[in-house]
Amino acid sequence: MKKRKMEVSVQKPQEQQGQMIETSKWEMVELQRNSGNWREVLEEIVRIEKRVFPKHESLSKSFEDEIKKKHTGLLYTRIGGEVSGYVMYSSPSSLCASITKLAVKEKYRRQGHGEELLKAAIAKCKSRNISRVSLHVDPLRIEATNLYKKLGFQVDTLVEQYYSSDRNAYRMYFDFD
Repeated sequence: MKKRKMEVSVQKPQEQQGQMIETSKWEMVELQRNSGNWREVLEEIVRIEKRVFPKHESLSKSFEDEIKKKHTGLLYTRIGGEVSGYVMYSSPSSLCASITKLAVKEKYRRQGHGEELLKAAIAKCKSRNISRVSLHVDPLRIEATNLYKKLGFQVDTLVEQYYSSDRNAYRMYFDFD
């Protein structure tokens, strides 16, 4: 299991349902199929997947199959043994990769986890000499769209009925120079 410790400074603690959540240290881990905690971590990620995404968008029933695919990677952040967020990416060709999932538990949002996960996935893609990273996002998920734009993603087009008959998606991309 490859680990990369990261120090995160929280400027002010957040209150979540009456509890103060103060996070000063967390780690980012690349999920390895042969690691001893594979099943345990995967179960935690599936629980996050079920909470964050609508049922018809969730990979919870096929998550293990997805992550076993060749050229698919998954990075996750952990705080005190608890999975706080994850990003899944795939690179089916040598030219283009796709961010297929990015999710952070509610109580850990707005603390930099999503941004760091996305940066790490982009770096993984760059190390594989990928020239473009793409993703899809619901235009109504303004915070997510703003995060992607902050990191250099650009809106390519609006894909109508991408998620369902009444939900569209922006297709966004990031090109390496």
